[in-house]
Amino acid sequence: MGRGIAYTSALGGFRVSINDVSQENLDKAKLYIETEMQKSAEKGYLKMEQVAHALQSIEYPTNLEAAAREADIVIEAVFELMELKVEIFKKLDKICPENTILATNTSTMSPTEIAAQTLRPEKCIAMHFFNPVHKMKLIEIIRGLETSDETMAIAKEIGKKLGKETVEVNEFPGFVTSRMNCLIGNEAMNLLMEGVASVEDIDRAMKLGLNHPMGPLELADLVGLDTRLRNMEYLYKTLGEKYRPFPLLIKYVKAGRLGRKTGQGFYKYER
Repeated sequence: MGRGIAYTSALGGFRVSINDVSQENLDKAKLYIETEMQKSAEKGYLKMEQVAHALQSIEYPTNLEAAAREADIVIEAVFELMELKVEIFKKLDKICPENTILATNTSTMSPTEIAAQTLRPEKCIAMHFFNPVHKMKLIEIIRGLETSDETMAIAKEIGKKLGKETVEVNEFPGFVTSRMNCLIGNEAMNLLMEGVASVEDIDRAMKLGLNHPMGPLELADLVGLDTRLRNMEYLYKTLGEKYRPFPLLIKYVKAGRLGRKTGQGFYKYER
């Protein structure tokens, strides 16, 4: 998600710094961004001048302080683990100038809880991007309890500059899209386990019958089954029984079948 947000932000005219815990991950992000931009240029979606300017706008520092100390906005895009997000926000709160907005790209978790660990809760917000970021048009923007009107307005304006549509969502676990996706995905796994239809036919039915761009099992593989399981566990804890993760999802995660990133989930992929 981070590399997709960086890709889109650079094309939107922003100067971007990507930070990660390892040089290997940064190298992969750089390769992905360069490759995707080149493909888009070859297909005529981008001009080569756009690509060149965007690539020159991106830096890849391994040091968080170097990446964030001059930022106007920082968008965190780590795993859906509250402890990790809080840890990063505490660090950013110390590193960033007092006017910097801190945004979390969470799909389920409370921006209020994350913001409360900083000295700038009024400048904290959730901006939920969708994968792949450069193709998906929506950003869910979630205001925390202390988020100011100014911060909300800036987040919406950033979304507009990135060429996205934004929806303002009241804070509640899972927001809008994640709650719906988790329920649909869970039921798709139930159908598969019961032998109602194959993986391919469940997805095909949803795409052709309900006009979904991706089937729920295909989407789960794209998101990552471990990520989906963490989301389900959080929603089950906060919203109750109907979000209990289906046993098949737990089994696949235990087996290391995490989707596209491992080469196998509900489908098999070429590495």
